[in-house]
Amino acid sequence: MENNDKDNFVETMRHSLAHVMAAAVTELFPNAKLGIGPAIDNGFYYDFDLEQPFVPADLPKIEKKMKYIIAQAQKFEYSKMSKKEAIDFFQERGEKYKIELINHLPDEEVGIFKNGKFLDLCKGPHIEHTGKIKFFKLMSIAGAYWLGDEKRPMLQRIYGIAFKTKNEIDAYIKQQEEALKRDHRKLGKQLDLYSINEKTGPGLVLWHPKGARIRHEIETYWKDEHFKNGYELLNTPHLGRSDLWKTSGHLDFYADSMYSPMEVDKIDYYAKPMNCPFHIEVYKSSNRSYRQLPLRWAELGTVYRFEKAGVLHGLMRVRGFTQDDAHIICTPEQIESETVEALRFSMNIWKTFGFTDVKAYLATRPDDAIGEPDQWETAQKSLKAAADKEGIEVEIDEGGGAFYGPKIDLKIKDSIGREWQTTTIQFDFNLPDRFNMEYKGADGNTHRPYMVHRALLGSLERFFGILIEHFAGNFPLWLSPVQVRVANITELEEDYAKEIYEKLKAKGIRADIDARSDTIGLKVRETALEKIPYLIIVGKKEKAENLISVRLRGNKNIPDLNLNDFIDNIKTEISERKLTGSYFNR
Repeated sequence: MENNDKDNFVETMRHSLAHVMAAAVTELFPNAKLGIGPAIDNGFYYDFDLEQPFVPADLPKIEKKMKYIIAQAQKFEYSKMSKKEAIDFFQERGEKYKIELINHLPDEEVGIFKNGKFLDLCKGPHIEHTGKIKFFKLMSIAGAYWLGDEKRPMLQRIYGIAFKTKNEIDAYIKQQEEALKRDHRKLGKQLDLYSINEKTGPGLVLWHPKGARIRHEIETYWKDEHFKNGYELLNTPHLGRSDLWKTSGHLDFYADSMYSPMEVDKIDYYAKPMNCPFHIEVYKSSNRSYRQLPLRWAELGTVYRFEKAGVLHGLMRVRGFTQDDAHIICTPEQIESETVEALRFSMNIWKTFGFTDVKAYLATRPDDAIGEPDQWETAQKSLKAAADKEGIEVEIDEGGGAFYGPKIDLKIKDSIGREWQTTTIQFDFNLPDRFNMEYKGADGNTHRPYMVHRALLGSLERFFGILIEHFAGNFPLWLSPVQVRVANITELEEDYAKEIYEKLKAKGIRADIDARSDTIGLKVRETALEKIPYLIIVGKKEKAENLISVRLRGNKNIPDLNLNDFIDNIKTEISERKLTGSYFNR
């Protein structure tokens, strides 16, 4: 209870800080017009319309003015105005965005909050006075379309962070600094993993050889584990006829996220935004019996969804991505054991990639739900039981489920403490009805199966971005695109270096060779920048004694090593998919 009280205070404080920032900005920049300013995770923001652009040097000035307002302990005073009074008030001040908001409000009266001389349209709540505000810092300036509509004016958004203690704000700033160093867009370019460019299209990823090699390793592991866990793989087209998407409901409810159709033989075809309808059509390709269930079908299926240009972000938000999709089709009696198994499988995969801090969020039946209440109850109980059996902490989101079924989302924490939403196990009571899915039961009658969507990694693109940042580009050996580099000190050792290189390749180790005439110091530095786990250095002594000297990523040196021993040890490290360290760090 104390934690909830603290969280509520902090969220309210952040909202109040948005007002304080708006008050400071309008004092310093009298021509600024006000947009909206909510509390958000870790802080707050406010949108302004100002002819001159804000610059980073403005932030300390705004912060100083905010601290002055805070020191005055200005009370937050609430009052109401009629719509007409409020429109007249804001019109006199030229606040066109506030007037637009007022015109869309349903009530005849609107809420106004005042602190000092500053008044804003707001329903609250706020803290008692500005003096209760704790630690904050303005962080950045960004562009933001009014109400998120790219056809509306572009405003300037100032972001701030706020916490109850100095330790919290210091920790957050440190985390952000570390996140900047790990930014997958910067490391993706530095390590030559992938690119996105205007010519091929925003939000469409070009996988370079090194990135594609990592993707191959992820996909191979993913497929092998699915086969081991009783899944079969499907492959489905990138396009589907319009009738398919009408039956699924996508054209009714999801059309804004789909690309315009292409006409083939006078029939519209759409790039698929999801794989589900294709999997259902595979199910319906023959009559099904309860004896065949459960069916577990998975696909690495590339889908296409329209995202506005303003929200595209490296690999994290793209327009074409490969979803690691799966569908479980089963009887009501099988649903709990299948859900437990799906969650157990997911947790094992996450552990392999080094994510052990996992939390589950269970979204339950909303008011507009379809499907029978007993179906929902069975599904929700199976999700909760699965999380309990795996020992995963569960947070219940009452009424937060989609209209077609409850779900459980897994959020993982990366190496610097950031939370990422990844796995989803989603029940669907809608598509089985829309596609009239059936099976013949033991009683000889036809029944509707349960259907569960299961995205494990989410998408390969976004997961790859998370991996880059989690490991800061220092991929474990089994994922590294180049596992070993061989470098000679002088030209006299070039033949020996090539011999080692060929032996490594013959053993299935991803190796390359740097036989340039450059100094060994340069070769060492470049290997470190490329974050290659092992560098074999051979000089006069190593060649004469038929040995190698090994430099580990992180600058540890292992001299006088037998090549066969080295190969045996790193083959074990690869096969066991070790995440950190190596045999040589023991």
